[in-house]
Amino acid sequence: MAVETCASCGGPLPARAGRRGRSSVYCSAACRQKAYRERQDGGTDLEELIDSVGRQAGSLVPRPASALYAGVSELSDSVARLRRIARLAREAADAQETAVAREPVGGSVTQARVTEFDETHFAALTESYRREIRAHCYRMTGSYDDAEDLVQETFLRAWRARDGYQGRASARTWLYRIATNACLDFQRRTARRPQRYEPLPGMDHGAGEPPARLTWLQPYPDDELPDSAAEARETVELVLLAALQHLPARQRAALVLRDLLGLTAAETAQALDTSVASVNSALQRARPALREQLPASRTDWQAAPTTDAQRAALQRYMAAAERLDFDAMAELLAEDVTLTMPPNPFWFTGRDALLAFLRPSLDPASPMFLGHWRHLPARANGQPAAGGYVRRPGTRVYRAQVLDVLRFDDEGRVTEITSFEPHLFPAFGLPLRL
Repeated sequence: MAVETCASCGGPLPARAGRRGRSSVYCSAACRQKAYRERQDGGTDLEELIDSVGRQAGSLVPRPASALYAGVSELSDSVARLRRIARLAREAADAQETAVAREPVGGSVTQARVTEFDETHFAALTESYRREIRAHCYRMTGSYDDAEDLVQETFLRAWRARDGYQGRASARTWLYRIATNACLDFQRRTARRPQRYEPLPGMDHGAGEPPARLTWLQPYPDDELPDSAAEARETVELVLLAALQHLPARQRAALVLRDLLGLTAAETAQALDTSVASVNSALQRARPALREQLPASRTDWQAAPTTDAQRAALQRYMAAAERLDFDAMAELLAEDVTLTMPPNPFWFTGRDALLAFLRPSLDPASPMFLGHWRHLPARANGQPAAGGYVRRPGTRVYRAQVLDVLRFDDEGRVTEITSFEPHLFPAFGLPLRL
């Protein structure tokens, strides 16, 4: 039965008025964010987590296989979380030893010395914000790998700057400030700039305009996104991520913090170490610049929820590839479909050009036949995705080949395919071979 009252304030929920998707349990974004922050304020109880690992391990049963798999998956998640806390505590301890070793003889080390419990508590605190800090770094960089590195850098910077930590209530804004500065420093070091795809000799790319080329763009697993209104899945949709990369770094930071994360103007100014007036000025430039980079059919970055028709289309897409059914694949593609393959230079605009590229690889009689396919469904950047595996001629094993992130029109036809290399399969819970 649907919840009739808000789980945060107890007020009535708004009428759904025919809206699709999952029913909300909060009456507004403010109540959902309040509930999320209250959950975060609970932090990570390390002793409770250790006890939980013991209980989960003790409850494992060898049969049935589905129960064993579910139990091991839950245990694996808890152990991974515990391992990250332990690693952060160890790195904090190493940083502490280095700081003490560098202290002049006779100098004061009162502020630098902390106990092992403090290191572990600090690690548990930062771990409770890992997901949303990583998603923030991803929005700023567009790269999952870089976001992972920047999370580690953020936490190490936070440890070294812990004297400026003003208490639990400001931990989130404090960490966002450190993470944002780490991302801005990263942008200055790399000086990345979006380019346009160039035509390749002898290849028909289609009649459309070359799309933007971001060689560093990578997908983000839905399962690793934070669970809050401010961290909604549409704020990491690929079309938005690509548009964000065109903004200057500080404008991008202001827009992400203010519009996507829902920080106040004062909190955003604090995170960027600037004034509220400067934040508002940056937003006035960033918002229209972002809209110019979004597709003409999109007036904002709000992604429509995945429909049953789209889920069915994903199944047909995977089945057509596995059957090597060229005609079925052709029926699934919209007339104006585009395909890009970051970081590779291949790109196509329009169904005819894309089909001309696909035909030889799906034809067993062609010397360019790639092999037989299998697929596993996934979710990336709030969009349907398919992990593709190829069994090449003369082999028995299906090996990870590509992660296709798809966008559909209202009729369930594919309008955009972004194909990524397979090294991030494990982040999506996908094996590297079948």
